[in-house]
Amino acid sequence: QVQLVESGGGLVQAGGSLRLSCVASGSTYGFNAMAWHRQVPGKQRELVAAITTGGTANYADFVKGRFTISRDNAKNTVYLQMNSLKPEDTAVYYCAWGLIGFASSWPTHYDYWGQGTQVTVSS
Repeated sequence: QVQLVESGGGLVQAGGSLRLSCVASGSTYGFNAMAWHRQVPGKQRELVAAITTGGTANYADFVKGRFTISRDNAKNTVYLQMNSLKPEDTAVYYCAWGLIGFASSWPTHYDYWGQGTQVTVSS
């Protein structure tokens, strides 16, 4: 079992920045990937960014150049630095962990999920 706890969401004006953090605990050994997904009501959950234990990252096209994912393996923590935020970035952001060796775009590849943190970007 892996437990994930997210933090860092909130309300920000368009053009602003937020940094999300997610701490993993439990059976986190082995090669794995951690990711951020987001979801708005009525839409499917979608990948924002993912990163492997080795640091290989994968980004959704809509965040390239604005968001940066990073991780600290010693702290079992993944971060999402979000810059130049837009109102359309408003969503619940979920941290995910998967026992996989690649930064998958598919939510079904991730075995454990956090409770989500709300990000609201005002225009």
